[in-house]
Amino acid sequence: MKIIFFGPPGSGKGTQANLLAKELNIPHLSTGDILREKLKENDKISNVLKKILSSGNLVSDDILNEIVSTKLLSLDCQSGFILDGYPRTIAQSNFLISFIDKNKIIFDLIVFFQLDQNIIENRILSRSKIEKRSDDNQEVVKTRLNEYTKETEPIIDIYKMKFPQIFMEINADQEISKIQFEISKKVKKC
Repeated sequence: MKIIFFGPPGSGKGTQANLLAKELNIPHLSTGDILREKLKENDKISNVLKKILSSGNLVSDDILNEIVSTKLLSLDCQSGFILDGYPRTIAQSNFLISFIDKNKIIFDLIVFFQLDQNIIENRILSRSKIEKRSDDNQEVVKTRLNEYTKETEPIIDIYKMKFPQIFMEINADQEISKIQFEISKKVKKC
């Protein structure tokens, strides 16, 4: 089972990806985890990545595309995976579509987590109080949401049009167990 989860920050996609990955016994691939895993290696790309991150810059689409595509072709992903938080830009989306066509990778399900911006802000700011996350303050949240609106939202229509038969939009303003049930029900139909 090969699945993409995407949606705004704070929509619960990471939580749901973890739950479904355990249920299906497949890897949950979050962009952050993939990058942290790559940083432990000692090769050309990991060295470039270390320099980028230590200088406080964002990882370019080209480097992220290369790291994610290598991971998708790895042995532990052959029987399936849940890709969480990628693609985030039109360039990443175009690359992924081309990459899966070239490598004959067929996705079974694409899940978009729909959530109102006010609810997102409240969730993230509440989470910051519980988890003590420094990247969850009001200013950073607004910046992340603006970036999401500008960069990631346009991808929704691309995926709806390109993959209508496997595209699922879910109301993320529900109990975790209800969302999990709806996604599991859809997965069983795949």
